[in-house]
Amino acid sequence: MSQTHGNRTQDDAEAAGHVVVIGGGISGLAAAYDLARGGARVTLLEATRRLGGKLLADEIAGVPVDLGAESLLARRPEAVDLAREVGLGDDLEPPAVAGATVWTRGRLRPMPKGHVMGVPGDLAPLAASGVLSAAGLARLPLDHVLPRTEVGDDVAVGRFVAARLGREVVDRLVEPLLGGVYAGNAYEISLRAAVPQLYAAARGNRSLIEAARGLQQKAAARENGAPVFNGIRGGVGRLPIAVAEACRAAGVTIETGVPVTELRRSGPHGWRVGLRGRELAADAVVLAAPAPAAARLLAAESPAAAAGLSAVEYASMALVTMAFRRRDLLQLPHSSGFLVPPVDGRTIKASTFSSHKWGWLAEAGGDTFVLRTSIGRHGDTADLAWDDTDLVRLSREDLGEAVGLRAVPIAARVTRWGGGLPQYAVGHVGRVARIREEAGKLPGLALCGAVYDGVGVPACVGSGRRAAADVLATLVPAAAGGAGE
Repeated sequence: MSQTHGNRTQDDAEAAGHVVVIGGGISGLAAAYDLARGGARVTLLEATRRLGGKLLADEIAGVPVDLGAESLLARRPEAVDLAREVGLGDDLEPPAVAGATVWTRGRLRPMPKGHVMGVPGDLAPLAASGVLSAAGLARLPLDHVLPRTEVGDDVAVGRFVAARLGREVVDRLVEPLLGGVYAGNAYEISLRAAVPQLYAAARGNRSLIEAARGLQQKAAARENGAPVFNGIRGGVGRLPIAVAEACRAAGVTIETGVPVTELRRSGPHGWRVGLRGRELAADAVVLAAPAPAAARLLAAESPAAAAGLSAVEYASMALVTMAFRRRDLLQLPHSSGFLVPPVDGRTIKASTFSSHKWGWLAEAGGDTFVLRTSIGRHGDTADLAWDDTDLVRLSREDLGEAVGLRAVPIAARVTRWGGGLPQYAVGHVGRVARIREEAGKLPGLALCGAVYDGVGVPACVGSGRRAAADVLATLVPAAAGGAGE
């Protein structure tokens, strides 16, 4: 007798074959969810004891908070769509406060509107903000008369923008904005991979300012007043938990604390997944692990793909989350927080006034106010050597200078994300294409995750769902000679 799992039966799943998903971050969970709904029998393996990867909902001082990523880019639909599918649609919520500032040149200054990742399309708000010096502003009009700057197959964001607009725009706008996404260095990050729409526009426009203006106008027409970002009441970290529950309801077997030690092909179509003390047979594998782990597992079957993955560097960072009595923070600006250009030499690279930014958090916190800071970026990790107590102290010192904060927190938590964010160096798009070309020579293998298609939550969800679709399209039924179990 067959057993029913969601809208399929166990017999249906056995006929479709067995897929092992390696990695329980949001990419792997999204892949497992779609695979199960598509009729496959799925086992998801996560090396750590926790699902969700860089998404982590927890609490501080009894208040629910995100200790990892806290928002979803709404203009990309993948994460919002998945949240709705797993029952979180009613809990999606845009920021209550959208305005951010930049702590630079001695004080907080408004983040100028009308830009694309810091590249201005409208010079008036930039001039009014005071973010750039008079010399920096005077450099901008040269963009309209300089000969075309060729981008070729790829170029570093900072190098290209500095050539068109001067280094101040990079150092005080592009750098802190890119740092918030990649924890990286703008002079090393790929324009084509990190800001593909700007790369495409730059190839068709001599003026970078005009290219940014055109992108801004298209975005405004497309969004038509809709929020750019969404959060989830209770924290974005609820998303992987909800997807995992939906996976289990669809019949997915989820195992945590189970590192995969070996990945080998078995016959023309099957795979053997080595664990500590046992082995799983699979008709297909979705590899949703970070690049270092994926490289290790592919070394035997695809040395070329493994070499490409091994070349990807990662940045480490720390988030310092602090809870205060609300009455002690009355001087705090009513904004979502501020960014800090590395050129200003501060410890923190950003601060989010979480209880201002998210209405649900203000409600849940009551008299408790939550804010957080971020520390560390690629190539600049000296501050991460401090212990947790010192990171809290250093954060408070910077907050004191920036916003006059003198209060003592009632609770503080430091969350360290070692090797948390892949770096999209110049040539990254080509490297990923070569990795996928090599991996594509192995039947029944799909790759997904932040290293390939974008580091944001929607990009990771989309990457996982595409991997699932690729596997389902080529899966060899167990009855026709697949590995089975």
